Amino acid sequence: MPYTNPIVPGFHPDPSVCRVGEDYFLVTSTFEYFPGVPIYHSRDLIHWRAIGHCLTRPSQLPLEGAPSSRGVYAPTIRFHKDVFYTTTTNTSGGGNFFVTASDPAGEWSEPIWVDQKGIDPSLLFDDDGKIYYTTNRNKQSEIDVRTGKRLTEVRQTWPGTGGGWMEAPHLYKIDGLYYLLVAEGGTSRGHMVCVARSKDPWGPFESHPDNPILSNRRLPGPLQATGHADLFQAHDGSWWMVFLAIRDIPSGFPHMHLLGRETCLAPIDWKDGWPVVRGGDTIGLEVDAAPPGPLCPWPVAPTRDDFDSPRLDLSWVSLRNPNPADRSLTERPGYLRLHGSAVTLDDVASPAFVCRRQQHFRFRAATLLDFIPREENEEAGLTVFANEKHHYEIALARIEGKRHAIVRRRIGDLTAIVAREAVGEEGPVRLEMSGDETLYRFSCCLPGEREPRVLATAMTRYLTTEVAGGFTGAMIGLYATGRGRPCDAPADFDWFDYAGENESSG
Repeated sequence: MPYTNPIVPGFHPDPSVCRVGEDYFLVTSTFEYFPGVPIYHSRDLIHWRAIGHCLTRPSQLPLEGAPSSRGVYAPTIRFHKDVFYTTTTNTSGGGNFFVTASDPAGEWSEPIWVDQKGIDPSLLFDDDGKIYYTTNRNKQSEIDVRTGKRLTEVRQTWPGTGGGWMEAPHLYKIDGLYYLLVAEGGTSRGHMVCVARSKDPWGPFESHPDNPILSNRRLPGPLQATGHADLFQAHDGSWWMVFLAIRDIPSGFPHMHLLGRETCLAPIDWKDGWPVVRGGDTIGLEVDAAPPGPLCPWPVAPTRDDFDSPRLDLSWVSLRNPNPADRSLTERPGYLRLHGSAVTLDDVASPAFVCRRQQHFRFRAATLLDFIPREENEEAGLTVFANEKHHYEIALARIEGKRHAIVRRRIGDLTAIVAREAVGEEGPVRLEMSGDETLYRFSCCLPGEREPRVLATAMTRYLTTEVAGGFTGAMIGLYATGRGRPCDAPADFDWFDYAGENESSG
């Protein structure tokens, strides 16, 4: 029975999985977004639902001043003696650490720091009680997991195949042998997965004779940059590997990707004591492999968030460490209220801003905004955001004494309001954006109007990683700002819709 990659679409890079019985738990990187390291649950490897985040407190994840695409890098999740461990790197402060929990939905512990440099850390709990900590370039030490203290010096265990940019190391013990799974070639179109094995965790390691075991470098098609993998055995005895990949925008050359690096899945077979990707060393969007057991889909998430809960849905994140005073779900029940601060979307800071991942090329997002700006600096609306230098928004703002709906494009050091329309002084305004492979369209709809009117369009290419840079993907969010000073007027969002592909919207 075939399944479709990616299994977790949108900005979900650097996946890692652990299994507990017939339950599977997956984590991915989050960089400058907070809370950090989402955790997903599945019972069939195909359907995943968010159950929490590993890093939910600023004491676990200080991100103040973290540049775009810094912050939290690749996590690894493991389960040992009834305890979950997630280890990762805060590249903007502190380095490598791990947190623990008895329930993967949280709460997770305060960080336990590990005095080992590098990124992409991983843990192996060996059956003799030793615990190995491995970071990029295959640097390894033995640690005390109670304190994070190193018990040995750090040394390299394997120099790799020569592909360069060795990262994402995972050490496993399988049938008495140690296997080291790594990524090489850089996290772009040269990305690949390689494996080596040894009788000893310190080596020497023997390279797989057919490395890399996965790379789409020579494969035409939309799925590219396959790498950064984690290997695991399912409850039925089958073997699998999660990995990251990108989906190119189907719009010709040059190749570009918009949604970030996404989580994909490959079935694994064993041949002559080596793991191999079933069907060869490449993989596509459609994979003919049966999951381990019956399909277990979760209830379909609603298209609309009515903001009726006292907490934001797990799909929402913020930039860096948000100021709690900037938002409320209780001051006006049934609304998300944002108090615009002096911080804007152009700043390397924490604006009054919540966002979710764009997970489809074709989508529609909309919100009903009740906001009457009192000063010309006050603004609130809907944005699609790559980073502080690359974003588009449709918003309500005061211009020349009147309330307007505006569309702004920020591309590098070029910023312009490309459309504006007076919308009167009273009543909420529906703001909408829709997207396809090449264009975003920005629309508004006034009270009493039935259909939104398109005010402007913007090309998707300028929010792609190839233009905007970095390691993240497009995010769709709600924001408010005083553009240099606090807003007097609150921005009240009644609801937010997101519908992708062929889904219908409420």
